[in-house]
Amino acid sequence: MSNISVIVTTYNRPDALALVLQALAAQTKQHFEVIIADDGSTNSTAELIKDLRSQLPYSIQHIWQEDKGFRAAMARNRAVIAATGHYLIFLDGDCIPQTDFIAKHAQLAEKGCFVAGNRILLSKKFTAQLKSPVWTWRTRQWLIPYLRRDINRFLPLIRLPERLLHHKQKQPKWQGAKTCNLAIWRDDFIKINGFDENFQGWGHEDAELVVRLLRSGVQRKEGRFAVPVLHLWHPEEDRSNETDNRQRLEQILRSTKTVAEQGINQHLLNEN
Repeated sequence: MSNISVIVTTYNRPDALALVLQALAAQTKQHFEVIIADDGSTNSTAELIKDLRSQLPYSIQHIWQEDKGFRAAMARNRAVIAATGHYLIFLDGDCIPQTDFIAKHAQLAEKGCFVAGNRILLSKKFTAQLKSPVWTWRTRQWLIPYLRRDINRFLPLIRLPERLLHHKQKQPKWQGAKTCNLAIWRDDFIKINGFDENFQGWGHEDAELVVRLLRSGVQRKEGRFAVPVLHLWHPEEDRSNETDNRQRLEQILRSTKTVAEQGINQHLLNEN
């Protein structure tokens, strides 16, 4: 059993997923497993995983669900069911981790806390031309892409001394924490019933999860300057359901709820 489970969410983007899996294969810390939370991709994703499986130094599972629209909350819950780790790192299938990503997350892991990482956006041109293993680049190699506006931020790539980083927030905020780069203890995730699967379509299911985590007493630690990911460019998602999801988030903010209405427990019951 691996202590760390990396949950990688994907949907019909095997080219990006291949880069993410290769970057995970290059990690300095290799004691982890990968669970692909597939929200209904076609066979090309399954074929990619089959082709790469023998080349990867970690175990990998592919948890697929039928394509019935954007149901990332359910896909992630189902992936957690399959995971064996005590510590969950959520990563999107278009977000490339640097080689120390797992090691840094492991250093930041602390009972009673979750870790919110951040992301650096890559331009459309830079993403299309990407050939070299950028997950191995040193900080200085990113300066020219930044000056060319091929990445939107440079500062998160700078590594600061450990003593200056990672303090818990005295007044933690839910804003800014995203499941493209988020680490949670499995017990804390189960305690709040995971993601609320009432969130369908794009947006806010990660914010709602973090609101309930904080309300349940789990503290927030910042992963900035430690675990940034490189977010590959893609066209904007269909946001036609965003208004409904925003209203659900606002309802939670007005309530005192800590447990998801329609969460991971239904899958746990089905497993048993």
